[in-house]
Amino acid sequence: MKDFIQFGSRKIEYQLKFTDRKSLGITVTPEAQVLVNAPLNASKEKIHGKILKRAPWILKQQSYFLSFQPRVTEKRYVSGETHLYLGRQYQLKITDSKEEKVKLSGGFLIVFTSEKSKVKSLVNQWYLNHASVQFEKISKPIVDRFQLQHTAPDSLILRNMPLRWGSCTPKGKILLNPELIKAPKGCIEYVITHELCHLVHRDHSPAFFQLQARYMPDWERWKEKLERLMA
Repeated sequence: MKDFIQFGSRKIEYQLKFTDRKSLGITVTPEAQVLVNAPLNASKEKIHGKILKRAPWILKQQSYFLSFQPRVTEKRYVSGETHLYLGRQYQLKITDSKEEKVKLSGGFLIVFTSEKSKVKSLVNQWYLNHASVQFEKISKPIVDRFQLQHTAPDSLILRNMPLRWGSCTPKGKILLNPELIKAPKGCIEYVITHELCHLVHRDHSPAFFQLQARYMPDWERWKEKLERLMA
């Protein structure tokens, strides 16, 4: 069941589930949802009291996860519009042509097509193709170093994820959002490193952040850059 509490000016919504357990547990998911598992005999007052006590931690976790989510501006795909690729801005230029292709030239992202209705799909496919190549190239040295002491992922998979830049599966696969190709190389390295560390530590415990800092000491710089650039 869904419920909420008021913490100052903030409203904390949560999903409540009663289970056969002795203590109340609170989890914040990567989608910033709050899950509360309570003992079968727990009263609403006790549940609210525990959530209020943990409210600062809940809000901090939500803020962390929300800062990691893509906020991509809707594009119109018209000439003169700016598009990002590996952290650099390019001006979209549509050129009338019977041949359909996309290429970078100077500061332009040029789309060759005779049908303007196809510009969006051509650009998106171009991004997808380049993401596949670039992510593999960027990840290789990171994965090679990581696997010297830890289990490496089985594969890197591109997947559209409106709420996440990356993810990892219990079976050891790393999922990357193709939209990440618009960010600088350092930001891509950060997301890959972040997900690799989740193969060792599933939560955001001190041990997780210690491992992340070990493989990428300046990870906070690139996380902040990703947030600013893609907001």
